[in-house]
Amino acid sequence: MSDTNLTLNAEKRTQFGKGAARKIRRDHKIPAVMYGHGAEPVHITLPGHETMMALKTANALLTIVIDGDEQLALAKDVQRDAIKPVIEHIDLVVVRKGEKVTVDVPVHLEGDAAPETVVTLDSQTLQLEVEATHIPENIVISVEGLQAGTQIKASDVELPRGATLIVDEETLVVNITQQISQEELDAELAEAEEEAGIEREESDEDAAAQGDSAAAEGESTDGAKAESEDA
Repeated sequence: MSDTNLTLNAEKRTQFGKGAARKIRRDHKIPAVMYGHGAEPVHITLPGHETMMALKTANALLTIVIDGDEQLALAKDVQRDAIKPVIEHIDLVVVRKGEKVTVDVPVHLEGDAAPETVVTLDSQTLQLEVEATHIPENIVISVEGLQAGTQIKASDVELPRGATLIVDEETLVVNITQQISQEELDAELAEAEEEAGIEREESDEDAAAQGDSAAAEGESTDGAKAESEDA
């Protein structure tokens, strides 16, 4: 649970636009805006390294300190650079103790299913309504010993105390199927290619195998012919 707040010291900013944002990032800081509860949006600057470390935790509850005043907030939207490990901008939503918030909580699997099975995590997160100061870091689901054909839906998941499921109860979370052998996989692929009208080029290995088979068949025929002539 997010009982421990991560404190970030912020500075109010008065300059806006792309040029101002680039200057903030060059100073290893992050431009952000904080809003919620009907208050006017507050444009701030956050310390770059500390903020990036804080946001490594999903749904981290942040204590934003501005001019000595503290405000609880959650990161609503984090804009990251597509190439560099840099946060370009953060939208923060103000929250209060005891208030309920809707968050997407990561799903974590533990244990090993039955042999020769494949475990598929269909839902990486589950949307829950929880208290802002009691947000779970993740939801743990055990697949230990589960057999092929087992399906775990959202309604089957044991939720943290005080949490309410928001997503549809029939949402598939975990699906356990029988492992497919390589022969079955090759057969399904060949059938799919045939239906699609795809002609696969013969590989060197297949050509060599067919050549060996033909040579062996030729030797067998020649041997039979020789035996017939001797008789």
